[in-house]
Amino acid sequence: MAQDQENFRDSIGTISEEGKRAWVFPKKPSGKFYAYRKYVSYLLLAFLFASPFLKVNGNQFLMFNVLERRFNIFGFPFWPQDFHLFVISMIIGVIFIALFTVAFGRIFCGWMCPQTIFMEMVFRRIEYWIDGDRGAQIRLDRQPWNAEKIRKRVLKWIVFFLISFLIANVFLAYLIGSDRLLQYIIDGPFQHVSTLVSLLIFTAVFYFVFAWFREQVCIIACPYGRMQGVLLDNKSIVVAYDHKRGEAENGRKKWRKNEDRKALGHGDCIDCNQCVVVCPTGIDIRNGTQLECVNCTACIDECDTIMEKVNLPKGLIRYASEDEIVKKEKFKFNPRLKGYTAVLTILTGVLIGMLFLRNDLEANILRLPGQLYERKDNNIISNVYTYKLVNKTTKSIDDVSFKLLSHQGKIELVRHENFEVPAQDLAEGTLFIEINNAALEGDKDKLKIGVYSGSELIETTTARFLAPRSYN
Repeated sequence: MAQDQENFRDSIGTISEEGKRAWVFPKKPSGKFYAYRKYVSYLLLAFLFASPFLKVNGNQFLMFNVLERRFNIFGFPFWPQDFHLFVISMIIGVIFIALFTVAFGRIFCGWMCPQTIFMEMVFRRIEYWIDGDRGAQIRLDRQPWNAEKIRKRVLKWIVFFLISFLIANVFLAYLIGSDRLLQYIIDGPFQHVSTLVSLLIFTAVFYFVFAWFREQVCIIACPYGRMQGVLLDNKSIVVAYDHKRGEAENGRKKWRKNEDRKALGHGDCIDCNQCVVVCPTGIDIRNGTQLECVNCTACIDECDTIMEKVNLPKGLIRYASEDEIVKKEKFKFNPRLKGYTAVLTILTGVLIGMLFLRNDLEANILRLPGQLYERKDNNIISNVYTYKLVNKTTKSIDDVSFKLLSHQGKIELVRHENFEVPAQDLAEGTLFIEINNAALEGDKDKLKIGVYSGSELIETTTARFLAPRSYN
């Protein structure tokens, strides 16, 4: 019997027994949680579309330029030299999601994931507007290709394509930068054919995902659903069916007016199946926590509506943990959550500290490979170096020069004296350092070198100075 009850886990609602695609036609949700999700979704959509075009101190608010290895996160620029900071940021993001998964299940998927927001709050709502609700969509799918079906299908496909094209443009703004994207638009598409091809490829991918693959992204492709199975436990708060109340001793039963259900031993679930037809992934929440559930709360709203109609208490399906349903235990901040929180706090503190300690100019001075020291008149020893200065700001740094801070000596630049480091760019060159051998303590002294903009010290760096071995 237990094996029969678990048979639903052997298949998914979007694939038929023959292995073909089984289309899901969810009922249009409504209710308190759906209204809250709309507000959250619109806010996040505004954030998503605005972020590439917002600037903080001249830096794009969010940018992930993989090709040029330049990243902006909340206005902070990250260069290849800052890769360790970027890695820490990503680790913090993963632990943050893991913490919320342990505590609140797959709440990120239902409320904040771009896939869910676009699918449920944009494309699905357009589908309801063009094709109608669940019943109308099923009838339209089954009817032959007549004028009405062709008109609705073509209209929907065109609207889906245009929205996919818009999303692709925003996605490209994150990758190459909004300023460059706007310049490409002004120049015209045929002036940048390779970018246009990339844009059309992105458009095709988004169209495929939202017009055909849809909820299967969450069920099949997304690794987060698999991670959920590892992180969840009986104390995690998820969208759950109260089987104790819903089933009672003799299970669920259809509603009959003026019937004493408690006397008959039946639970509050009237087996109306509305929680199933409203589910965007086609599952039955009454079977318990499942991989396909994205915690979208559509079943909560629908069940509460039905309970209200039959004068039964709301909350048969609600946010709850298994221990709350079975043992009546309230949510507690357990040691597991404390551990995740401690790690998250430590990493966040480390990242904030490293961000404050990071300079706007990154300086690297290295001895030229394969070159030894050179003896000059008056016991002077000379070493040749290459330098690389990375300007992480949106303003150029003028009148740049080098000075020795740890030893008496001089630094001579090849070709020019003072120079400029362009905004968000780098400057490279060669320099010589000359020091009297008497001022050196050994054959590999560590030098401290200051980088100046005019008379202002803006960065310090170190380098090794090679000299003859001293025999005192």
